[in-house]
Amino acid sequence: MWPALLGLSVLLWVLALWLAWRARRAREESGLPRGRLVYADADRWAAVARPLISTRHGLVGKPDYLVETDAGVVPVEVKRSHAPIPAEGAEGQVQAHLSHVMQLAAYCLLVEDTYGRPPPHGLIHYADATVQIPYTPALRQALLDLLAEMRQAQGEAEVRRSHQDPARCRGCGVRHACGRQALS
Repeated sequence: MWPALLGLSVLLWVLALWLAWRARRAREESGLPRGRLVYADADRWAAVARPLISTRHGLVGKPDYLVETDAGVVPVEVKRSHAPIPAEGAEGQVQAHLSHVMQLAAYCLLVEDTYGRPPPHGLIHYADATVQIPYTPALRQALLDLLAEMRQAQGEAEVRRSHQDPARCRGCGVRHACGRQALS
């Protein structure tokens, strides 16, 4: 009987170690920093997360994750695409698309309003890299300016659209009716 119990104990111990290793690896692959997960919208098996709401700024959003770290609550946005290729002369520096940075800035503003304290930074986790974006007063102001520009455009009959991104134009749902080609 004792050898069977010892064998079962060893098996359970090995299983526990394997599960801990898998959990750590999954967390690393998700791009999540160390800390306590306080919000998740990216988990397809979990209940639907409630959006964060800022009535002061008229903004609603659902970040993929919020992690409470020693430095504060950090939003994490997960993208399936690869990080953009760094500009010439910026070897080793991983960059993020401006639209992704502004989306993350919106989540930072929502965290600031929801938790009463601005996050130190946010994270954009691409398929091949994680980019840390500092939440600076300049980024916050750029977001507020963009929100004001968007609100002004809502009242206009004709809104100028960008055709500078060929990949975005190829995936556009109204491309057939646009009449404009993206600049290569």
